[in-house]
Amino acid sequence: QVQLVESGGGLVQTGGSLRLSCAASGRTFSRYAMGWFRQAAGKERECVVAISWNGITTYSADSVKGRFTTSRDNAENTVYLQMDNLKPEDTAVYYCAAKTGLSSRDDNLYEYWGQGTQVTVSS
Repeated sequence: QVQLVESGGGLVQTGGSLRLSCAASGRTFSRYAMGWFRQAAGKERECVVAISWNGITTYSADSVKGRFTTSRDNAENTVYLQMDNLKPEDTAVYYCAAKTGLSSRDDNLYEYWGQGTQVTVSS
């Protein structure tokens, strides 16, 4: 069982930056691949980035390439999403998720989810 808690969301102007954190409970965090997803109002949830258990970014959505990076600290049971040059279209609720095995962009494969954190980018 893994419990995930996101933090770091908020309101930022276009071009600004935010760093989201996802803290995981449990001593087996390093066994899990992690993903960051987002869901904007009226839209389907989409994968933003995915990271393997050993810190390799295995997926990055075209819309965020060059602006968003993910990393993880297995000693601290935390995964991060650094978001730079934010745009209004990045406005969404952001979720972190965990799965055993390989990382994936498919949200149906993720077993554990955080409660989400709101990111709002004003124009």
